[in-house]
Amino acid sequence: MKKVLLAAVFLAGFNSVFAQEAQAKSVDPKEDKDLMTWYHKDFGTTKVYGINTENAYKFLESKGLKPATVVVGVLDSGVQVDHPGLVKNVWSNPNEVPDNGKDDDGNGYIDDIHGWNFIGGKNGDIDIDNMEVTRVVVKYKPMFEGDDSAKNKANQTKMPEEFAMYMKAKEIFTKKSVESRQSFQMYTMINDAIPTMVKLLNGKPVTPENVAAIKPAEQKEAMAAQVLTQVSQSPEFKGKSSAEFEKAMKDQMKEALDYFGPQAKQYDLTYDPRKEIVGDNYDDYSEKKYGNNHYEGPDAEHGTHVAGIIAGSPQGKEIQYGVASKVAKIMSVRTVPNGDERDKDVANAIRYAVDNGAKILNMSFGKPVSPGKTVVWDAFKYAQDKGVLLVKAAGNENEDVAEHLAYPTNFKNVTDEKPFVNNVIVVGASTNKNNALRADFSNFNKKMVNVFAPGEEIYSTVPKNEYKYLQGTSMASPVVAGAAAVLLAYMPGLKPDQIIEALVKSSNPNTENQFADFSQAGGVIDLEKAAEYAYTNFYNGKSSAVKKATKSVKKAAKK
Repeated sequence: MKKVLLAAVFLAGFNSVFAQEAQAKSVDPKEDKDLMTWYHKDFGTTKVYGINTENAYKFLESKGLKPATVVVGVLDSGVQVDHPGLVKNVWSNPNEVPDNGKDDDGNGYIDDIHGWNFIGGKNGDIDIDNMEVTRVVVKYKPMFEGDDSAKNKANQTKMPEEFAMYMKAKEIFTKKSVESRQSFQMYTMINDAIPTMVKLLNGKPVTPENVAAIKPAEQKEAMAAQVLTQVSQSPEFKGKSSAEFEKAMKDQMKEALDYFGPQAKQYDLTYDPRKEIVGDNYDDYSEKKYGNNHYEGPDAEHGTHVAGIIAGSPQGKEIQYGVASKVAKIMSVRTVPNGDERDKDVANAIRYAVDNGAKILNMSFGKPVSPGKTVVWDAFKYAQDKGVLLVKAAGNENEDVAEHLAYPTNFKNVTDEKPFVNNVIVVGASTNKNNALRADFSNFNKKMVNVFAPGEEIYSTVPKNEYKYLQGTSMASPVVAGAAAVLLAYMPGLKPDQIIEALVKSSNPNTENQFADFSQAGGVIDLEKAAEYAYTNFYNGKSSAVKKATKSVKKAAKK
C-alpha cells in the first residue's frame, strides 16, 4: 500500500489532496490513555464501538481453553522486529541458524529468521517504486498506441482485456501524475512561505482578527497572508502562538513534501528500480527465490504500526497492546514499497508465509489495476487449500469497491454472487464517533466488504522504538487479523470461513447513516461475541471435526 499521509486538510483555497491511503494523522496523545486503547473497548458498557478485547479473553479462558501460538504474516513495508513493544512477539524460524549464510531449512531462503523481503536483493532494498498504472502504461502503450496504427488496432482486438486495463491505467496515470506534480509545487511554495508568515504574525497568536489586520507590502507577503487567512480558521492552528504555529506548519509541510516528493518517481515512465536492486526476471511469475532477509527495509512505519496493532506488548510507560498480544507471533514479509506492490511479490509473499507456518496473513494494501491478478488468485487458492485466513484492507478512497475495484480482490467479477475463495475477509474502517461511525475515507460495499473495525486514531508501534497515531483501513485490517488470531489460538481447529462467519454474524450493528449498507455485517466486530459464536456453533459439541483438529494442533505443539 502506498504510504500517504492523512495530515489535516486546512488549505481550502489551495485544493489540498491529502487523504487517499492508509495514512498518518499526527495526534498529540497528551497522555490520553483512554484514546490510546479505545479500539479495545466494550461497546455494551461504553457505547464506543471498540472490539471488546479483554472480555473475549475472559470468555475463552472461562471455558477452560488454553491458547496455542498463532503466527500472523504481515505482508507490508517491513517491520522493526527489535522494537521494544514487538520483540517478545516476533516469529523466529525454528529451523534456521541465524546469520550463518546457509539455507538450513532448505526452503530456498537464506537466514530467513524473522521472515523475508521480496523487494530487496544483493544491491539493497527498494524504497520508492512506481505506481502500477505507471508500469501498465509503460508496458502497453507501444502495443496499443505505437507508431503503427494498424498494429495498434490489431493488438487492441487481440488483447481486449489488456487494452481495457491499459485505458483505465492511462486515465488514472494522466490525472494523478498532474495532480501530484501540482501538489508538490504548491506545498513547496507554502513551505517556503513559512518564514514570511511568521514575520507577518509579528509575535501575535493565530486568530482571524490578527490575520485580518495584516497589511501585505508585496506579492510574497500577500500570498503568505492568504495562507494565514485559511489556516486561522482551522482548529489545528487557531489560537496557536507564533512559535507553535511555525512548528505545526513545518510538521504539516514535511508530511506533505515527504508524500508528494516520491511521486515524481512513482509516476515517472522512465524510472524502474527493480532490475538493478532486486535482480530477478520480473516477467517470470514462476520465479520465487529472490530477495533478502532485511525485515525492516528503508521505511517500515506502516508495517511496524500494523504489527503493533496485532501483537504489540506494553513496555515501560507505553500501555499500547495488540489485539492478539497474548497469543500471536509476527512474521515480517516485506512486500510493499513506497508506491504500488507488484503482483509477483504479493503471490510469493503469500506462499512464503503459508509454507513457513503463518495461519493468518494481513494485507493492508491495494491498487486499481492488477496485470498479474491470476497469479495472486492462484496464491489465494493455495492459502485456502492450506487453511490460511487472508485479511485485506478495503481501501481508503471513500468509494464503493464494486465500482472501483481494489486489487487483490476475492471476486473475479463484480457480478459474481460469491467470492471465488472462502478464506478472505475484507475490512472497512470505523471510528469512535457514533454519529459518523464509518471513517470518511473508508471504502465500502454490502457484498464485497465483510466487516468494519476500528481504523481511525489508532495508536501503535513505529520505527525508532516510537509510537504514533495512524489511520486508514490499513489499521482496521490488523485489528481483524488480531481478532482472528485470538479465535484461532483458543480454538485451533477453526477454519477460515468459520472465523469469517463468527466475526460477521456477531458484529455490533449500527443503522445510523445507513451503516448497514456499507458491509456484509452492517456493523463493527465484537471479539467477545465472535468468540461466543464460534464456541457455540463450531466448537462446543457442534463440530467434532473442530475439536479433533484442535486436539491435534495442541498435541503437535507440545512435541
